[in-house]
Amino acid sequence: MALICLAPGLATTQQENLPVIRFVANPDPAPDFTLKSLDGKPLSLLGVRGKVVFLNFWATWCGPCRAEIPDLVDLQTRYKDRLQIIGLNVDDDDAAEIQKYVDENGINYPVAITPSELRTEYGGIPALPTSFVLDTQGRVVQKHVGLWNPQVYETEIRALLGMPIMARVETFEDKGEVFLKHADRATELPGVDLSKLTPEQKKVALHRFNADPCTCGCGFTVAQCRIWDSACSVSKAAADKIVAEVSGAVNPPAAPDNPSKAAVPKPQPAQTTPPPSSSQKPAAPSQNSPEQP
Repeated sequence: MALICLAPGLATTQQENLPVIRFVANPDPAPDFTLKSLDGKPLSLLGVRGKVVFLNFWATWCGPCRAEIPDLVDLQTRYKDRLQIIGLNVDDDDAAEIQKYVDENGINYPVAITPSELRTEYGGIPALPTSFVLDTQGRVVQKHVGLWNPQVYETEIRALLGMPIMARVETFEDKGEVFLKHADRATELPGVDLSKLTPEQKKVALHRFNADPCTCGCGFTVAQCRIWDSACSVSKAAADKIVAEVSGAVNPPAAPDNPSKAAVPKPQPAQTTPPPSSSQKPAAPSQNSPEQP
């Protein structure tokens, strides 16, 4: 058997060609909860501390959610001793119907009905599926919205467990991509051109983005709404108006009158969640490319 030493330059090149997974550099603790699973057992993050946790917000009517369930079942089976997937269901249907769906699809991880308060703590969950990856210390290191390649999930899980992976691990600062409360760290916002502002003007504009509320009904600041829903025309107009005012423009763009967020088309990588009182179910599933934010 021959032993071959690779030249340092070649090893570096191979490393650079590997796919990349990304984790939050200074992750926040995941908001804890105390729920009862559909089988009546207590369910909390404290009870699974020491394992990698995959929190999956989903619904039975959501096409992308249904599509990824077999992959989640497979991951739970293969990493059962060191991984805990938790299904946080947002259906309006009764528990018996959800349990029937769980049984029919062989879901082998706990599922609980999720109160709206918990959804709010995790950022509102505007689209499904939305999943949060927690390290063994219970900190949120990544968030995925939409249907992703299950290999991304597995690579992240293995990396967090200290297992070999064929990928490079990079870190990033959460600027609202994971938790909207960190939108105040962002130096750029989706769809907002700050290139013509001086450094001082940019500081003023960023302060305004994080101080002024969006009037679309989301309950967020302008900055948070731009990150939460980059298709929102209301926060876009508000941000453009702030930029114009800060730069001294004569005719700043005006926000639309009587805006309705629900009337604005939102190209989502996943199905949007209906309000709790709605019985309408979104129809066509969509997919999200397996690239990190």
